[in-house]
Amino acid sequence: MVKLIRCLYGSLKSLPARMDHYSRFSPSPLSIQQFLDFGTSNSCILTSMILFLLSVLYLKTLQDLLEFTDQKPVPVNTDRFTDSLQKIRDRHANVVETMAQGVIEMRDTHGIDPNKEGNLQYFLDRFFMSRISIRMLINQHTLVFGNNVQTHPRYIGSIDPNCDVESVILDAFDSAKYLCDQYYLASPEMEITTHNAVNDNDIQIVYVPSHLYHMLFELFKNAMRAVVEYHGTASLDYPPIQVKVVIGKHDLTIKVTDSGGGIPRHQIDLLFNYMYSTAPVPPKPGSTTTAPLAGYGYGLPISRLYARYFHGDLQLTSMEGDGTDAIVYLKVMSREANELLPIFNYATSQQYKRTICTGDWSSPAPQQFAAANGPGHMNRDSLVTKTA
Repeated sequence: MVKLIRCLYGSLKSLPARMDHYSRFSPSPLSIQQFLDFGTSNSCILTSMILFLLSVLYLKTLQDLLEFTDQKPVPVNTDRFTDSLQKIRDRHANVVETMAQGVIEMRDTHGIDPNKEGNLQYFLDRFFMSRISIRMLINQHTLVFGNNVQTHPRYIGSIDPNCDVESVILDAFDSAKYLCDQYYLASPEMEITTHNAVNDNDIQIVYVPSHLYHMLFELFKNAMRAVVEYHGTASLDYPPIQVKVVIGKHDLTIKVTDSGGGIPRHQIDLLFNYMYSTAPVPPKPGSTTTAPLAGYGYGLPISRLYARYFHGDLQLTSMEGDGTDAIVYLKVMSREANELLPIFNYATSQQYKRTICTGDWSSPAPQQFAAANGPGHMNRDSLVTKTA
């Protein structure tokens, strides 16, 4: 294996050449079941180091990882490799906030026309989906092979083979409620119902609890903010947020329903646009220790990516004047929960050269046309057709 690696990279002397070499690779999606198998019976630190993790992240990270391509897979080197991965993960901890702040500054300074906005939406969806996958790989390696593992004993890396969905819902709700109370000195309660259509057991699936927590935390924050602002901060009796969890043979479905006044239909797709937020712009990263309740507009887009990462989904429906339903779909069978990854090829570059589609329907309203043909629609189709 070592001879093969040396032969493969021996001619790649310069970093630009190596970057070009790595950019030609297509991703190999893994299923949750494969992650589980790798973390148990097939666990091999050499395989993880060489096959999965040596061609990821950014320039500095690439330089850090390329150091190990010529190293013998002996314990001292594999330990250094694992330590490097932990440092890389920490180095990129604030990438989402930094990217969001950069987009805000670019928009405020230069403005963004609809065509560039569509390209930006397409790029960010693929960029952040790649980031989710990379961090998943890094977390699996460091948690399985690292020396300072601090996860639940039943976890395999970051995956819980018996993820208690209701428990994650309660944790996410409590965190969002705490944040809402900080901002508004008030918050709605929650009512949860569950239904197992398969057996009489509690609802459990094989999943990454941190991913599910992230999605639900964002949905609860949005629901609480909508309820409090719609009914007024002086209200002492907010309608509770309703959560229904149903598991079938193929899908786990979580529906979060609020009575926060709803959203106009033409704004639904805008909520998944990285350039759109109904909240004030939050402070720059690092300028405050208080987490913003909302503001970047990245909560829903990235939450949807987390859901789609293992071929689930996140959808919104709303009744203006009443409230909003947010529905999370997850795969029940771990062997069907495969990674959804962006592919980078010639078609990718052509995407950025596309011009805005001209209207071919009778007098569409500007906002409706944007919702139907703009960034949200284009991005959704592109992500599925180019990576499935």
